[in-house]
Amino acid sequence: MNETAFTPPGTRRARAEIDLSALRANVRALRARTPGAAFMAVVKADGYGHGMLPCARAAIEAGATWVGAATPEEALAVRADPGVPADVRVMCWLWTPGGPWREAIEADLDVSVSALWALREVEAAARQAGRPARVHLKADTGLGRNGCQPSDWPDLVAGALTAEREGLLRITGLWSHFACADEPGHPSIAPQIERFREMTAYAESRGVRPEVRHLANSPAVLTLPDTHFDLVRPGVAMYGISPSPEIGVPADFGLRPVMTLSASLALVKRVPGGHGVSYGHHYVTPGGTTLGLVPVGYGDGVPRHASGAGPVLVDGKWRTVAGRIAMDQFVVDLGGDLPEPGTEAVLFGAGDRGEPTAEDWAQAAGTIGYEIVTRVGARVPRVYVDGGSPEPGPAGDGRGREGYGPGQQGGGPYGSAPA
Repeated sequence: MNETAFTPPGTRRARAEIDLSALRANVRALRARTPGAAFMAVVKADGYGHGMLPCARAAIEAGATWVGAATPEEALAVRADPGVPADVRVMCWLWTPGGPWREAIEADLDVSVSALWALREVEAAARQAGRPARVHLKADTGLGRNGCQPSDWPDLVAGALTAEREGLLRITGLWSHFACADEPGHPSIAPQIERFREMTAYAESRGVRPEVRHLANSPAVLTLPDTHFDLVRPGVAMYGISPSPEIGVPADFGLRPVMTLSASLALVKRVPGGHGVSYGHHYVTPGGTTLGLVPVGYGDGVPRHASGAGPVLVDGKWRTVAGRIAMDQFVVDLGGDLPEPGTEAVLFGAGDRGEPTAEDWAQAAGTIGYEIVTRVGARVPRVYVDGGSPEPGPAGDGRGREGYGPGQQGGGPYGSAPA
């Protein structure tokens, strides 16, 4: 990808380059797999580390008509963003007692309800707001996390219908979430689908008329077409990451990773054989060599569990983290090569330049690709590009993550809503 003519301070140490054209292409590829369903772009956790608002806008440009966030604060920030059209639906689902229900109702968010306590709070907030809430009833079909148990479902449905008749809410959705859709053939998948059908059928038999029924997350979008129903909710796949190696690599589905994480070598030096490297001396040079210092560490989200294993592309060659990853830096053994300080070290990207991918780091750290991109820290600037060219205009998220256009620095909060 092309550098800007002006390299803003902060990006010289490290940068997470976000290719919004790749994100749009991913959304289009996923929409092609779900022609009969509306598309919700899930941008929780700061857009899986990619930047919530720039990614929401790009997804909408590619055809998303819904945006999904975990917390009400995230959803309020999306709704407050002038780049998100008023007719795009915004939903959030992770509520706790005393949450900003009234603010959500006044902002015309769709909110999720899994229990009677939440229903009562929605009703009270709707009375205060003087307008009905848009409510999705969530069923626990087997994940055992959020959602209403089948035994409690009749009471929740009855309560919601009563509140609907009183004009306090509209039941706009019925939904659930998979436990093991990322494991093809897992025995829990079919029972969850059947339970979802049963629970939605029960609600509809009692008079619920939802606008949308939705179950499909990223792996279900890719592998379970009978679960697409009226709306799909791809998350990590939208960012070009496969939900699991068992399903396939991103290219198998026409997807491209959106984030490239890189840093500039801070130091290159010769050392003799037998030289200990980093804390604990878990790596000792086998002979005379050169070491390169990469100025990012677990304070930037580089997983410490990948010590001694994380791959890095330096000067066209794969290197491996030598010794422990520290808070702010780690070392690679350059095998005698002498690249100049400032040479780019690519931790992960799309892979088409020979660089490692987020999945390579996930394997090295014993985790999943989701975590690798989501944990990239706030002091790593996000630089938004569009097919290799910097995006014009500011595109920051207000938490130390910067969006840069040609010769200018972005920034600014999510919007006027709390973030």
